[in-house]
Amino acid sequence: MISSSRRSFLKKAGMAAAAGALPLSTALTQGMQEMRGKTVLPFDLGIASYTFRMFTLDQAIAMTRRVGIGKLALKDVHLPLSSSPREIAAALAKMKSAGVTLSSCGVVYMKTEAEVERAFAYAQSAGLKMMVGAPDVSVLGAAERAARATDIALAIHNHGPTDERFPSPESAYRVIANMDRRMGLCIDVGHTRRLGLDPAAEAERFFDRLLDIHIKDVSAADAKGSTVEIGRGVIDIPNLLKTLMRLKYAGTLHIEHEKDENDPLPGVAESAGYLRGVLDILYVK
Repeated sequence: MISSSRRSFLKKAGMAAAAGALPLSTALTQGMQEMRGKTVLPFDLGIASYTFRMFTLDQAIAMTRRVGIGKLALKDVHLPLSSSPREIAAALAKMKSAGVTLSSCGVVYMKTEAEVERAFAYAQSAGLKMMVGAPDVSVLGAAERAARATDIALAIHNHGPTDERFPSPESAYRVIANMDRRMGLCIDVGHTRRLGLDPAAEAERFFDRLLDIHIKDVSAADAKGSTVEIGRGVIDIPNLLKTLMRLKYAGTLHIEHEKDENDPLPGVAESAGYLRGVLDILYVK
């Protein structure tokens, strides 16, 4: 069922596009930005750059700004883990010039202690306080030591039904529950729902270690579910946002739009607009 706010938002964008005044992606973006101007968000929106995996870093930055978002979490396709401090500094300078903040990096895979060391050195060079990762269980001890030494938190990302290591938030929580507090979770709400779980309930269960969220929507609550625009799928997004607001979540919601990899901008704009529309209704300033 489509909410009245979402219907109104999409109707206005569609009318502008149908009239030939604006491309649909631009109409969606401008409508979303209008909604943003009316809302003081209780937490930040960002974009996981895997969304823009078919594009260059410059293009990813430009598209992030085009939808009015100021935070970007970089996947290594946009800033390789092998980057030198100078190359990292150059990428950060580009982002700063465009008004975009590097919020985190990842998902970073770590299978050996050497890869753990490289990942934390990379994050440290970028001035990050958190990165999203998927380490092998065998290197969690090394990751914990690195988190303590660098004061960089590691948010373990769950990848759903096909992930043998961390399919669910609970599977990651179980192995880090007694570790340093800098060892936490990045809950991917889409993969969580594909396991038949309620992302809002999972966020509340494991809130004491919730560091980051990859937000998306999916077409079905099973392994066959795939990414759709936020608001079009089976996830109860309003309930998720209400839960996070009640819990006083202070992190970032990173939109990860895996659909339409060669043309993701319309879906990102629609998803961001829907999130802001729901927040505009829910949030009491």
